[in-house]
Amino acid sequence: MRRAIFFDRDGVLNEEAGYIWQIEKIKLIDGAREAIKLCNERGFLTVVVTNQGGIARGLYTAQEVDKIHDFMQKKFSEIGAHIDAFYYCPHHPEGIVKNFSVVCDCRKPKPGLILQACKDLDIDPAQSILFGDSERDIAAAKAAGLRAGIFFTGGNLFDAVKAELEKL
Repeated sequence: MRRAIFFDRDGVLNEEAGYIWQIEKIKLIDGAREAIKLCNERGFLTVVVTNQGGIARGLYTAQEVDKIHDFMQKKFSEIGAHIDAFYYCPHHPEGIVKNFSVVCDCRKPKPGLILQACKDLDIDPAQSILFGDSERDIAAAKAAGLRAGIFFTGGNLFDAVKAELEKL
């Protein structure tokens, strides 16, 4: 089984700016690209797990989320880094788009996104960690059986990731 570093997206890899669906609103967190590259170099899979309830709320589409992820992947590739997989939850129980306005198992704090990634990518949860910026991220990490959920409070993501990788 493989080891992975999971990342929440908004507030961890890119600056929090409410519901984001326009590429021009994506501003990567300081050290995000370097953090991903460090994980790649150390042999960890890098996986993004993000709630995207704006889809259920009718604010943007899954295709627009995919475009954001493609853009982010391009920014990471500029320094030889990459995200191995993006997983997102399009659901929200208060949404207006019928197909996505449900209670699900993939919306954090539930662990569905992490568990699906572990299954798809042969990840060992006990050897993997998550960086998140909310209690729901940390709760999802715990519920999925990850080694740790790290609360990222801002600053340089590279420094935070490097410090945690030294503990593994």
